[in-house]
Amino acid sequence: MTETRVLRRRVYYVGGYDPAPPAAVFNRFAKELRRFEQTWDARTTVSELIVGADLATWQVSASGPNWHTETEMNLIRWDDVIASAGERPAWSCLAPGAVAFGDFLASGALSAYLRTSWRYAMFFIYPLFILFMIAATCIGAAWFSFAIKGSYFVSALTFLGAGWLLLYAADRWLYLGLLIDDWIFARDYIRNGNDILADRLQRVAAEINRSPSSEAADETLVVGHSLGAVLAIDLIDRAMKIQSESSSEGRKIAFLSVGASILKIGLHRAAGEFRAAIGRVSTNAQVFWADYRARSDVMNFFGAELLASLKLPPTGSPVVRNVSIRRMIKPARYPRIRRNWYRMHCQFVRGNDRRAPYDYFMATCGPISAEGIARAERGVMDMFDVDGRLIESADFPRELNAAVKP
Repeated sequence: MTETRVLRRRVYYVGGYDPAPPAAVFNRFAKELRRFEQTWDARTTVSELIVGADLATWQVSASGPNWHTETEMNLIRWDDVIASAGERPAWSCLAPGAVAFGDFLASGALSAYLRTSWRYAMFFIYPLFILFMIAATCIGAAWFSFAIKGSYFVSALTFLGAGWLLLYAADRWLYLGLLIDDWIFARDYIRNGNDILADRLQRVAAEINRSPSSEAADETLVVGHSLGAVLAIDLIDRAMKIQSESSSEGRKIAFLSVGASILKIGLHRAAGEFRAAIGRVSTNAQVFWADYRARSDVMNFFGAELLASLKLPPTGSPVVRNVSIRRMIKPARYPRIRRNWYRMHCQFVRGNDRRAPYDYFMATCGPISAEGIARAERGVMDMFDVDGRLIESADFPRELNAAVKP
């Protein structure tokens, strides 16, 4: 058991394309942590939030009847990058959004989405459906206005007014602007990179490799959610490069990609540099990588063979775990959450109502290493009793310390 136990953990979390500022992410984390307490009969305390230019940090202390773990949570910020793009109104992103969509279409990315995960492909074109419905409604309103007034001028005003109102409503309630901005960012990231993020990830990579001390963590864990998994791979690739160039002792990194949209970028023909980074991370013996997916989440590539889809040789990494979101949530709450695709997607980084093989807070705040959890078919389900006590005689994975690669 000692090989799987974690007393101190340092987590670097990269969220998806969400403009929420650090305070909002922190408050959501603290709220969802209460579910973890109730589900696993644990006790937790959370420190105040410290916000920096690159990282927002807070400390978590979690314990059960016979275990105690201290976690340093580091949110890697890119809310400022997302917010700067979202300051424009929804109508102003239509032209660059059309260019971005055309690029994904011409590059073969969209057809590759259809081959690897038709659910994700449907999500990707969802903004087009919204725009089609808006256009059809505007045309219908303009035609009706002309039929009544017989005036082209009134008909044009009706068309423009209906368009403005429907775009505003779609942006506010259907996230239309955010979805199109996501297209635009992804294309720019593939074609040109992002200097702000590149510099930030380089600084955080150096932070990960800081000299070991008496306060060194038992586990260094990187979690990438949604499109944040793309940045997480970039981060780990940078950290491993720094490590290989230094004479310091190698630091192993555990990496969890959860609800990830890695293939959104990887399947674009121009993303050769990113595919190479995936290849390096998947073959690095100092990285343990587990990829968690759910069929009910339309925003991840459920069922896709990651490396094979990118024409990369098999390495035994990542370890893929398919999870059931339905089993994480109380039956009374699930129907309401199921109707919200965004909420389903975010369950990967929310608290569970019920014990399940995948639990974000158990992985980031619990006493078992991410590798130990991922290598066990049922996660920690058989490692705790009903009172939250860690079972000393639990059957932990024997291959825990084995190299991931064959």
